[in-house]
Amino acid sequence: MMELLPVLMFVCLFVLIFCGVQVALALMVSGFVFGLIEFDFNLRPILFQFTQKIDETASNFVLAAVPLFVFMGAVLERSGIAEQLFRAVQLWTGRLPGGLAVGTILMSIIFAASTGVVGATEAVIGLLAIPPMLRQGYDKSLISGTICAGGSLGTIIPPSVVVIILGPVADVSIGDLMVGMIVPGSILALLYLVYVVGVAVVQPHKAPRPDPSLADSMPLIDKLWITLKALIPPLLMICAVLGTIIAGVAAPTEAAAIGAVAAVVLAGFYRTLSLTMLKDAGWRTLIVTAMIMFVLLGGSMFTVAFGSVGGITQLRGVLGDLDVSPAVMLAIFLGIVFVAGFFLEWISIILIFIPIFMPFVRDAGFDPVWFCMLILLIVQTSYLTPPLAPAIFYLRGIAPPEMTLTDMYRGVVPFLVLQAICLAIMAAFPGLATWLPGVLLGF
Repeated sequence: MMELLPVLMFVCLFVLIFCGVQVALALMVSGFVFGLIEFDFNLRPILFQFTQKIDETASNFVLAAVPLFVFMGAVLERSGIAEQLFRAVQLWTGRLPGGLAVGTILMSIIFAASTGVVGATEAVIGLLAIPPMLRQGYDKSLISGTICAGGSLGTIIPPSVVVIILGPVADVSIGDLMVGMIVPGSILALLYLVYVVGVAVVQPHKAPRPDPSLADSMPLIDKLWITLKALIPPLLMICAVLGTIIAGVAAPTEAAAIGAVAAVVLAGFYRTLSLTMLKDAGWRTLIVTAMIMFVLLGGSMFTVAFGSVGGITQLRGVLGDLDVSPAVMLAIFLGIVFVAGFFLEWISIILIFIPIFMPFVRDAGFDPVWFCMLILLIVQTSYLTPPLAPAIFYLRGIAPPEMTLTDMYRGVVPFLVLQAICLAIMAAFPGLATWLPGVLLGF
């Protein structure tokens, strides 16, 4: 019976989640109950282990970057930067095939690199991009897929809140992960751009060309001035955050603090800084940070209990008995994460599975940074895969009634294929993830 405890832990966890119990509570309850069973209902050892985890989580200074990045994104969401960016980008992409979709993805890249928060990016971009795309007659599925996929780029483009959690859990440098994300994020964004242009060329009825507009007639000097005014402030902030990490001047937590201050300065630059705006941003930061930290604590408790009931030892034995190659083992891990993405949010996936997988990844000789890049790409698919599909539900909350859930589900399918292609490229060429950290950070 005791040998079944690790399996029963996961069964209990998923039953609680499917019954509607909040993920953090489900993790805590599962860990506590099975920890008690393992220690013959002696409270002392399990409480000792849990209090240790609480202390480790509370004293982990790296996690201080979470509220700072969330605050940065919340301030930028209300600072007027998105409107300025959207106008500037559309001036240059308006005449391209699928120009509005191309501009939406480019804006997603810039905004993702400015905030690192997927929900904020998608909400702002969706509110700005949907009306002009509908007016121009774009296919609703293409609109939905472009906004959902573009908005979720914040997972694989630095700075990313996901990485702030993944780094400590995987015991990998956050700086190495931040730099390592640049190449796969760029490849994925390029695939998105090629796809929307290809659709516009092959099926022009899905992305009609606009009539002559302001972008065609505006003098070049005016276009340059509008672009510089819109791009320079966010680019300076991106450089302030990523540049200090890459240069080794600041740790990720310090860089996040620089970004938070820069976001407030930007809000002042756009004349949207007010006590009401700061209060709203602070309240949003409190809610999101509390959710993340609560789930993080629950995941830590579940993981330590899973180890206590012999889960790690049994899993190692099962993989050894399978006698599979390291490549097959890696494929199994990625498949598990992909399937989990249908039902669990990203933070739960990281906290439940990464502590279990990492010892095997290191024993197999795989580069941890490369493996984390693959996990990030898989986690990004979880934003688009039903039934959970957070990106679709973010879009559902801001989309007009004529854009249906069917349009949204149909629209994300091609982008899931593109993510699979990017994953295959990164799996085939591990150096794409490790080369840049080696050059810039001496990794």
